[in-house]
Amino acid sequence: MSETITTPEAASRRPVPAARGGRPRRRKLTFDRVTFFLAFLGIPLAVFVTFVLIPFVQAVYWGMTDWRGFSPDYNFVGLDNFTKMFEDDIFLKALRNVTLLAAFVPLVTLTLALGVAVAITLGGPSKGPVRGIRGASFYRIVSFFPYVVPAIIVGLIWAQMFDPNAGLVNGFLTRLGFDFESFSWLGEEATAMPSLMFVFVWGLVGFYAVLFIAAIKGVPAELYEAAKIDGAGRFRTTISITLPAIRDSVQTAYIYLGIAALDAFVFVQALLPNGGPNNSTLTISQRLFNVAFRQGQFGYATAMGVVLAVVTLVFAALVFGVNRLTGGGEGKEKENARGLKARRAGAKGGAK
Repeated sequence: MSETITTPEAASRRPVPAARGGRPRRRKLTFDRVTFFLAFLGIPLAVFVTFVLIPFVQAVYWGMTDWRGFSPDYNFVGLDNFTKMFEDDIFLKALRNVTLLAAFVPLVTLTLALGVAVAITLGGPSKGPVRGIRGASFYRIVSFFPYVVPAIIVGLIWAQMFDPNAGLVNGFLTRLGFDFESFSWLGEEATAMPSLMFVFVWGLVGFYAVLFIAAIKGVPAELYEAAKIDGAGRFRTTISITLPAIRDSVQTAYIYLGIAALDAFVFVQALLPNGGPNNSTLTISQRLFNVAFRQGQFGYATAMGVVLAVVTLVFAALVFGVNRLTGGGEGKEKENARGLKARRAGAKGGAK
């Protein structure tokens, strides 16, 4: 006759008995549970409320005043600042500019970063196990180098390189036989914004390439082996395996990069401190800075900051919504993984 020994660990895993009506009973609030929630939920929530929500509410309030910034006297003007803002042609142009940056910079940067990451991690020999190219560590360091340089330094360097008289860009293109002598890349309305976008992409693509390399290395190798058994090529593997597996990383990167593009103060201030020709590169943050510290209209500038925050939240919500509509989520990824494993097992069974 055998005895059953119940260990404390096994006892702790017993299901909670159901109460009347089939509902599980609520666990008692013990000191351990209370301290856990206070430490890991209460403190972060308090910090978030103190340093995020309360300042945002204060910003909304100051955005409804005519505060001059250096005086305790101000008047409450309601929504006049917001009405004035959307009647301001300069602000509307700045809003259009940051919308262009948020639309193109993340898309181009992440596409290039993903291409570099896939080439480094999965671009090795087609025979044998899936592996990266030789010298992958060297390429990671080289691609990450521009991100190590401070953004203000990157902007100043490229401002010198785009110089129409002694810049490296014009000199290189002239040597190749193109007629770009004395061409002002940052002084022409047609090329100022593309030049700014190029500097953005150049400065940030390396960081996101390294981020995607780390994400791809976390994808199970058996998924790539299953795709290889199915006869999938490198492009098909990237679309069907790599992208779904690192979807959350791509989503997070898109949001962070979109926020950086919507702000776009450091790069623009270093390259085009006056907003470019005909305000073609002026951003909301630049307009806000000029209105606050050069015109002394801090209430109006605060209202611009509130609008910029709302635009950023809308951008993040759109990214989350598109990700969900296009099949994002852990459930979809697990379903794809199970399907690939099943096809792999079927392929092995057929081979036998």
